[in-house]
This record gives sequence, structure tokens and C-alpha cells, in this order.
Amino acid sequence: MALRIEDYAMIGDTGTAALVGRDGSIDWLCFPRFDSAACFAALLGGPENGRWQIAPVGACTATRRRYRDGTLVLETEMDVGGGTVRIIDFMPVRGEAPDVVRIVEGVSGTVPMRMELTMRFDYGWIVPWVNRREGALSAVAGPDALLLRTPVRTRGVAMTTIAEFEVTAGDRVPFVLTWYPSFRDLPKPIDAEEALSDTERWWREWSGQSTCRGELADPVNRSLITLKALTYAPTGGIVAAPTTSLPEKLGGIRNWDYRYCWLRDATFTLWAFLLAGYRDEAGAWRDWLLRAVAGDPSRLQIMYGPAGERRLPETELDWLRGYEGSRPVRVGNGAVQQFQLDVYGEVNDALYQARKVECTGDDAAAWALQAKLLEFLETAWDEPDEGIWEVRGLQRQFTHSKVMAWVAFDRGVKMIERFGMPGPVDRWRRLRDDVHRAVCEQGYDADRGAFTQFFGGKTLDASLMLIPLVGFLRPDDERVVNTVAAVQRELTTEDGFVMRYAHEGDVCEVDGLPPGEGAFLACTFWMADNLALQGRVAEGRRLFDRLLAVRNDVGLLSEQYDPVTRRQLGNFPQAYSHVSLVNTARNLSKAEAHWPVAQRAEGWPDP
Repeated sequence: MALRIEDYAMIGDTGTAALVGRDGSIDWLCFPRFDSAACFAALLGGPENGRWQIAPVGACTATRRRYRDGTLVLETEMDVGGGTVRIIDFMPVRGEAPDVVRIVEGVSGTVPMRMELTMRFDYGWIVPWVNRREGALSAVAGPDALLLRTPVRTRGVAMTTIAEFEVTAGDRVPFVLTWYPSFRDLPKPIDAEEALSDTERWWREWSGQSTCRGELADPVNRSLITLKALTYAPTGGIVAAPTTSLPEKLGGIRNWDYRYCWLRDATFTLWAFLLAGYRDEAGAWRDWLLRAVAGDPSRLQIMYGPAGERRLPETELDWLRGYEGSRPVRVGNGAVQQFQLDVYGEVNDALYQARKVECTGDDAAAWALQAKLLEFLETAWDEPDEGIWEVRGLQRQFTHSKVMAWVAFDRGVKMIERFGMPGPVDRWRRLRDDVHRAVCEQGYDADRGAFTQFFGGKTLDASLMLIPLVGFLRPDDERVVNTVAAVQRELTTEDGFVMRYAHEGDVCEVDGLPPGEGAFLACTFWMADNLALQGRVAEGRRLFDRLLAVRNDVGLLSEQYDPVTRRQLGNFPQAYSHVSLVNTARNLSKAEAHWPVAQRAEGWPDP
């Protein structure tokens, strides 16, 4: 039976990442980059599709794990009848050939161990040719190669590499698995113990820069480390998650590839790094954003690859069974071709926020791009789109999309007013007013007493809770208060977790897919933000504490949560959830101290 999603922890080297199970298995790893063809895909199709497990022989009576403080170095301790063993897992940040290092340490007694390494490429499709080279085990298939270095004797059984050994108290047995291009020389070996010291030092130096203090420092800093691990260091791009096709409903078809960089994450991510004092990361994200979106404004995409790639074709891998039978397994994401108005607001907001805090970069070039995006938006803001949730049904006049079009014009006007940038400020002010009026007149249902998912509709949408967070209306505006109350009544579970929108019937009216998914964690954080903004700080803090309790034992969150089965759902760990955690923690901390709540707007517009 598959491990639960929350039974995994992540290790990474700011170039790619792996998921390590509490049973000592690595069931997901894409070398050499997040979106590359997987080397281990057991998570989505069984051990025959690639897996690396190191575990005691026999049943464990107890398992404990933790990250070493301030790092992404994972320790898993397992108790068996004869003693205790500790497995130390990490990926060195060395900027060359990516490695996974596993050190098996004897803690007490004598423990028999077994290693099983099933090396595969292309998500389990390709079995490599394995032989020995220069004292190491080499696996080659096409352009990819893996190299295993260990002092332990290994043997091959049924296309799997096996090792059996014992550890006693004080023993430390290293295993180093390295990816390299098959057409190049073997990568230089690394010393596992030196790599451990270097990796620990690197992460502690990075995490030590955080300005977050106080009672929420631990969850915030763990989320920041997670975000750093999801950063593709060569470009500054931040992937939404290191995985694909972990389901939003167990056994369902809502399985998507999240190993890409979404523009709608831009401002929240930038803000999270800036709040914690990480200006370099914020600047690198800004620079990635500028490079990725450069070009024809009408062809702005909602997502790009970690290096800024634009072609992300969606393919189904029919040989993989999927996590707990959740099929299809998809690589690539067809939503890349959708038209989504909200990204124009996100890009303009992110660049405005970066300019406010003087992130380094070419401000003239950034403004030229913003002006071009706004010029396109002048004639496109009233078009229907697929909306924030990337529905694969009909295009609609989504209310959130129009709010973000307002954000785009608002930030453009502020760039001119505050920083003296050249542009048609009077025209953009008029357009800003036009969009604001359209949203308030067509996106608000006075009979229902709430903003609705799309113009003229009756359904609710949790994204409407962003209205005060982006400064469109004051948080105490009656329409905002009523909308938040409606979301609490109709889209919130008994435990306070928020669904994105209602799912009814055999096919969901909004997205055209079979209904059913978990509560969306980012939306639940937005609810806590709104409660704090309305002065209901204690209520917001209680909700935030429930969200913290949903994290797994090493502090990680997926995209969604099922309050009934009490399981995490969706791709894991999810950047948007951790970004939201950081921002909401800041908002609540400021609210509890009776300071102005952090928010993205420059004050609130008149209703």
C-alpha cells in the first residue's frame, strides 16, 4: 500500500528535489531538474518504476524523523528488535552533478539492513544498462546516467540492485547516487561526511538570514526553507511543487503537473521573501519574471518552466497506475495555453512591489514591459477567460479576473504617481475606475449579499476573499464582510477549512470535471487574513493554528486537505500553501500587536 502523501519529506539542492518516505524509501526524484524525466517514479506507479529504499530487515517498532535545525538535512530513526538505526538524507548544494547522499548510522545495538535500488528513466519506461566502472555502479540509458558509490558490496537481482549489511552503534555507511550526462566523463566523487558538513553549513547560513522572530518563527522559517528548496537556483524561478499528478481526490482524475512556475504566485512569493529579509531571492524571482514574460503581451502565459520555457505540452503516461489508482498521470500542463486575465495584475503588482522596496534590476526595462502589458489590457480586460482555477470548461467573466485587471491598472497608475514613470496616467485612471465599477455592479449580487464567481452568476468562489487583500475594497466594506460570511457558510467545512468553489452533480458546472476535491489550504489562509483584517484576530489565529496542525511531522503542506479522512491531497510540498503560511503569520503577528496589517495595496480605494 502506498504511503500517505504526508508520510514524505523533501530533500533538495535548489536544482531539483526528492521525496523521502518515512519507511526509508525515495519514491520520487527527477534528475537533473524538477521537470526532467524521473529516475524514481514509484510514487505514481509502483517500485518497478524506480525506487531507492534503505531500511532495517524486519518490522520497525517505532519511527521518528526530523530536519536538522535550519536545514534540509533529514534524519529518520528506526527502532527494531536489535537496536536503532538512523538514516541521514540530503542533497549537497554543489552546483555540479546533482547527488543524493544517504548515510546509514548505527545508534544502538546491531541492526541488519537491506538496500534495494531500482534505477529507471523516463518515469519508469526505460530500464538502463548497468555495469561497474572505476569501482562504482553505473546505469546508462540514452543521455542519462546514474552512478552509485558505496563501500557496501552490491549485487543485481531481477533488474534491481541489492545490498545487505549490518550496522552497529557508531557505524556510518555512505551511499552516494549521482546523475551525469552519459556522454561525459564520470563525475568526481564526493566525500559523504564532508558533503554533510558543507550542506548543513550552507542551509544554516541561508536560514540564519531570516528576520522572522517570535512564536511563529519555527513554522515560518521551515516554510521559507521549503520555498528556497523549490527555487531553481540558476534562474531564480520557483516551481509550484516538485511533483506531478498527486491527486486532488484519491482515485480521481484531477491530477496535474505542478513542476512549473506560475505567474499568479509572483506577488505573494515576492512579498513572503521580502517580509523575511530575503532580498536576493526576491530580486532573483523578479528577474526570472521579467525574462519569462518578455515578448508579445497578448501571448502572456500563466506559467513557464523553471528556466522560462514556454512549451509545456501535456502528455498522459498510460503505463503508470497513478498514486492510489489516481489516473491519468500527466506530465506537462495543458493550462499553459489558457487565457487568464489575473496574471496581468499579478505581474504588474509584483513589479510594483519590487520597485517599492528597491529590488535591484533595470527599472526602465521593467516599466517598459509593464506599460506594454497595460496597453494590451486596455482592450482585453473585459474579455472572458478561464480564471484563477484554470477551469477546463467554458470561459466566463470571472469576478476575480476583473479584480486583478483593476490591480494591473492601479499599480500602473501608482508607478507613474509615485515614481514618475512615463505613461498615459489619465487614461489608466479612467480604466481603473471602469473596471472597479463593472466589478461592483456586475460581480456583486445584492439579493445574495455577496460577490459571485462570475458576472451575473449566483455561485461563490473563495478567490473573492482576495478583494481586500489586493486593496480593491476596504476589509470592513459591507460587501466584503458579507462575502466572507457567505464563504464561511457555504464553502467552509465544520473544521473551518475552505473549498475553492461548490461541487455539485455528476459534472462540476464550473470546471466540467467530475466533482470532488479537498479543501484548498491557500484559501483557508486567506480566510484567516480576512478575519484579521476585520478585527476578528482571535478567530483568525484559531484558524491559523488549525492550519499549522495540518502540516506533517516535518512541517510540510500539500495543496489541499481532506478533513474527513484527515489526509493531505494534491502535489507536495506546495509552494502556494507555504507562501500563504508566511504571509498570514506576518499579518496575524502584526494584528495581534495592534500594528497595521501587512497588505499588498497602498491604502484602500473609496468604495
